[in-house]
Amino acid sequence: MPESYQLFHSSYGQAAEVLQARSVPLKAPATDELQVRMLAAAIHPSDFGMLAGSYGQLRALPAVAGREGVGVIEALGSEVDGWQVGQRVRIPDTIGCWQSRLAFPAANAERIPEGIRSEQAALAFINPPTAYCLLKKILPLKAGDWVLQNASNSAVGIAVIQLAKAFGFKTLNTVRRPELIAPLKALGADQVVLEGSDWHQTAADYTQGAPIRLALNSVGGSSAIDQIKALAEGGTQITFGAMTGEAVRFPTRYLIFKHIQLQGFWWDSWRREQGSAAVDSVMQAIFQRIQSGQLKTPIAQTYALAKYKAALAHAQAPRMGKVLFSAQ
Repeated sequence: MPESYQLFHSSYGQAAEVLQARSVPLKAPATDELQVRMLAAAIHPSDFGMLAGSYGQLRALPAVAGREGVGVIEALGSEVDGWQVGQRVRIPDTIGCWQSRLAFPAANAERIPEGIRSEQAALAFINPPTAYCLLKKILPLKAGDWVLQNASNSAVGIAVIQLAKAFGFKTLNTVRRPELIAPLKALGADQVVLEGSDWHQTAADYTQGAPIRLALNSVGGSSAIDQIKALAEGGTQITFGAMTGEAVRFPTRYLIFKHIQLQGFWWDSWRREQGSAAVDSVMQAIFQRIQSGQLKTPIAQTYALAKYKAALAHAQAPRMGKVLFSAQ
């Protein structure tokens, strides 16, 4: 009987401490199921949040880890219609993508369009649509408007740079390491500045006097405060992550005297609230950008599942590009 190699956890804590490996027998797919071999699966900050028990939505334990991945169909249940062996599908994010083989209901499968590499498809369903919604679904920006963001070398940050360029927006990007400036400009960033350099005091010099109406925050702490100081009157800061875990001091002065708006965004919540038609529309736009070459997520390295300790260490180290798993 074939087996599936899985990375799972039975408790919450640091990834290196709670994640374990096992091989389990692979049952034949049920009548309504697809049997799928994993091709590529991402390692995201939110995966570490799920392992730690701090993410907004958790699975019952024990659970296979991994939120995003794609696979190829190897076998079909006897009552499955509309699918063929060899087609690629998204692995549902409710199951756990860090496993070599699995079966799930065909009704939950999402098809991967042709012309998209599996590695890019495995990175298409969380970060790019988050970036798309941050730019298109909250404020009515127009061509030439400036968008400010931190963690600009993150997967969302890189997608924001590329999508903003395609939409005609301009980006002011903050990073923590000077060696990231040139690569981000090569991807289309208009301005890149270093955190902690008091850039917010001269933000108008970077934008040629144009106001900054939108700031995207996934860091927190002093980085978020600097963004608020750089926003134009009536500007909006959207928080969708908190990489440092640092608290943001309530910026009373700017809320009162500059009418700054603070909002939150979570793609998981947005897609539940907006429904399948809205999600399909966003994903169609994302796939079109990937197919055209306007949107591409850099990949730092791919590891076999059995090398998960090295992969986790790499994913938690400073880098530019995502770390992926493959089945072998």
